[in-house]
Amino acid sequence: MLYGHIALISKLQLACLHIGLFSKLQLPVELEHKAFWAIKTLNFDMEAAGEKRLFQLSEMKELRNDAYENAKIYKERTKKWHDQNILRKEFHVGQNVLLYNSRLKLFPRKLHSRLYGPFMVVQVYPYGTMEIQNLESGIIFKVNGQRLKPYVETNFDTMKVVTSLRDPA
Repeated sequence: MLYGHIALISKLQLACLHIGLFSKLQLPVELEHKAFWAIKTLNFDMEAAGEKRLFQLSEMKELRNDAYENAKIYKERTKKWHDQNILRKEFHVGQNVLLYNSRLKLFPRKLHSRLYGPFMVVQVYPYGTMEIQNLESGIIFKVNGQRLKPYVETNFDTMKVVTSLRDPA
């Protein structure tokens, strides 16, 4: 039953295709006039349609260029803002520094400092490489300058503040 229905549809489709391809389909005059009018109004002036399409393409190019320029300006401003926040570290021979240890910790502790030292700068090489000396053992080795932080020595005795509390009674 189902196969007969599909066969019937396919026969109808073939019949319509045969009529459309091999015979002239005559429309009433009124429908033919409306179809001609629609084609004429839609494709009235090919030159104007072409100019309109070129104008639309040029507008799209301008929008793309504007977006590119805006992205470029945004990137420059963001880079400038980030560069302002970078603290330049300049180390001199004889300066005390702390060394950042970035090794993997199996049991990290929140309050454990990863800065070791103090070390003393022995020699400064170009491009940020430094030679430092451990003050306790005297070992000298080279490190990247980005791993160093200036060591500020403070005398805690001078910062001592004594506050006496009285009994409010």
